[in-house]
Amino acid sequence: MLRLLKQYFPIRNIIFFIFEGIIIFGSVLLSTVLLTFSTSYLFDALLVLRIALITIVCQTCLYYNELYDFDISSSLTETSIRLLQALGITSIALAVVYFVFPLAIIDQKVFLLSIFFLLFFIIGWRLFYIQILNKGIFNEHIIILGSSSLAIGIFKEINTTIDCGYTVAIMIPDSENEDYPIELPDTVIVRKDKKKISQIAIAMGINKVVVALKEKRGSFPIDELIHCRTTGIEVIEGSSFYEMLTGKVLVTKINPSWLIFSDGFRKSRLKTIFKRIEDIVLSLVLLVLLSPLFALVAILIKLDSKGPVLFSQDRVGINEKEYMMHKFRSMVVGAEKSTGPVWAQENDHRITRVGKVIRKYRIDELPQLWEVLIGKMSLVGPRPERKYFTDELEKQIPFYAQRFNVKPGVTGWAQVSYDYGATIEDAIEKLNYELFYIKNMSLLMDVIIILRTIKTVLFGRGAR
Repeated sequence: MLRLLKQYFPIRNIIFFIFEGIIIFGSVLLSTVLLTFSTSYLFDALLVLRIALITIVCQTCLYYNELYDFDISSSLTETSIRLLQALGITSIALAVVYFVFPLAIIDQKVFLLSIFFLLFFIIGWRLFYIQILNKGIFNEHIIILGSSSLAIGIFKEINTTIDCGYTVAIMIPDSENEDYPIELPDTVIVRKDKKKISQIAIAMGINKVVVALKEKRGSFPIDELIHCRTTGIEVIEGSSFYEMLTGKVLVTKINPSWLIFSDGFRKSRLKTIFKRIEDIVLSLVLLVLLSPLFALVAILIKLDSKGPVLFSQDRVGINEKEYMMHKFRSMVVGAEKSTGPVWAQENDHRITRVGKVIRKYRIDELPQLWEVLIGKMSLVGPRPERKYFTDELEKQIPFYAQRFNVKPGVTGWAQVSYDYGATIEDAIEKLNYELFYIKNMSLLMDVIIILRTIKTVLFGRGAR
């Protein structure tokens, strides 16, 4: 497993991405050799750079078309359709690049033959890889110790995520007379006692034990787990494993002691300075580049409905200080007169015609770039909420106040990982992701979130 951004990713997934890049590069190179009947191009540095450009653009389009999410692209039909779409977008993107940089152009016949090879090789390679995922080949086998809701949650997450890289081999409940509340597959061995865990793990080639007990007092197998550790078997606390597995924490399941002693929440003056520089530079560039769009949206809003172009509303920022946040108005004026403060709902009748479009593609959020520039917000952080809601959420959700330790953001880990939420349950789930971000925030993670935000905006997902 490879650790990246505080999450573990199966090495095979990294290898898959690299190998697919080689397939794309090789397909274009093979097309060149076949059409020119010459291998001298193998040593042409300019050709190598041209093919590398095609490879980068193509893999970017594959990523943005969900072809690296195997929960979505796991069938021949779905893979083929999305691959054709991705190759079409690749062609358009390359046409733009070639118009600006004619030196990068590759022969048209080579490109067309390359597309044929790509369809054949990538579909074949992906079907082969999906079979590996479905059969759990090369998965890391683990033992889950405990029958708590956290233990069940870990099992379900592994069992429903095709490319998580883990297989649950053994589950051991808290007590010998306890049964699991869910039906387990025949491939999972259920042991009723906690004796000889290390010997069993060694015999089955298991190198990880996940501890997710309900109550550790009196039932914690200290000697067995010490023996596991000293024989080289990794023992990991359930909440920490869940965090690395899913990219979120479970605020309703973690203990305060785990939050206090776990790794993360590191802040430094240098990191704060770099994040502020990131905010100033990116918000300023975006404000300048998107100014024509701002003007167009303003005109459309005025033509569509009566009222101001911008909508201002109080939000709670860092250290629970209130400030005024601005958005493009997407609802009718006085939308809350009869209802009071409420979250937007599916097919909300208060949303205008233009509002539906700008909310779908998050265009209504763009004026917040000004708040980023002046320092009230950050480009990446927990989404700001109204005090009317935060006061109530703090009472109902554990650790909710911790989200106010950083500046709120225009986008965030919760926004790219979870759809729009309009209930207490949704607020809890969003906090699971937000706390993970606050715990592990870094400039690299910000870059990943921004790239995923572009993906979310392009496909208009999760908005209301």
